[in-house]
Amino acid sequence: MARIGFLGLGNMGLPMAKNLLAAGHEVVGFDVVAAARDAAAAAGLSVVAERNALLDGTGILVTMLPAGEHVRSVYTGQDGLLARAGADSLFIDCSTIDVATAREVHGAAAAEGHAMIDAPVSGGVAGAEAGTLTFMVGGEAAAFERAKGCLEIMGRNIVHAGGAGNGQAAKICNNMILGISMIAISEAFTLGQKLGLDPKDLFDISSAASGSCWAMLNHNPVPGLVETAAANRDYQPGFAAAMMHKDLKLAQTAANHAGAATPLGAEAAALYTLFVNAGHGGLDYSAIIKLIQGKQEV
Repeated sequence: MARIGFLGLGNMGLPMAKNLLAAGHEVVGFDVVAAARDAAAAAGLSVVAERNALLDGTGILVTMLPAGEHVRSVYTGQDGLLARAGADSLFIDCSTIDVATAREVHGAAAAEGHAMIDAPVSGGVAGAEAGTLTFMVGGEAAAFERAKGCLEIMGRNIVHAGGAGNGQAAKICNNMILGISMIAISEAFTLGQKLGLDPKDLFDISSAASGSCWAMLNHNPVPGLVETAAANRDYQPGFAAAMMHKDLKLAQTAANHAGAATPLGAEAAALYTLFVNAGHGGLDYSAIIKLIQGKQEV
């Protein structure tokens, strides 16, 4: 069994680290938030006092950080992880960040002689706890093969999407589809109700017809249609609107850099911006139906 470092022990990182621990690995963790360090220690992780201590005796380090600037900061520079790591260390960055930063950090890792993959996840906190996440992986094939054993403990679907940054590209493209889909579902069910359709009848029809899609079947925004949907628990999040907003903004940044036209993605980003700026970022992303319905109270 390996000694694995884990940086970032929040809502996603801690359950992922706990799954590695349960599989028999020694997991050494750190987070800048004291409460997160305490929770990790209570869960049985060896918690260190500062970030670079994660490198002591570890050949594999997993990071789960909020944004690209955090990833660049901890990995690069004279005091960064890459400069201080032992020879041929493997870095697994599970953060969801912009493609350009992911590729920049990959380049820095290669320059220091280290293997690295970007491996953002889908599946939310429930998937992290159950070990059923989907990992979308970018990086060299050899690095992917080295990381695969760890990823298979934390997730169920492990997909190598190609070279450096392609994991991030896959994540933002997938979530752009999801965000657009949720808005379309919200519009259709709102229109149906205004036209006198019972939402259950529309669901039964669309779920077996050309309007069917994953978000409608699993995260339907109308209460009472899908048992496990957040709509049935007052839109307490499985995947928060603030996280969807972040991913849609990342998709727009990537589209601008690539010169790609994404008019529906841009509109989805604008609608989630309105929703989050109104103070609803902590609700599930499916609560966007409230904005579509024009309701002042969410």
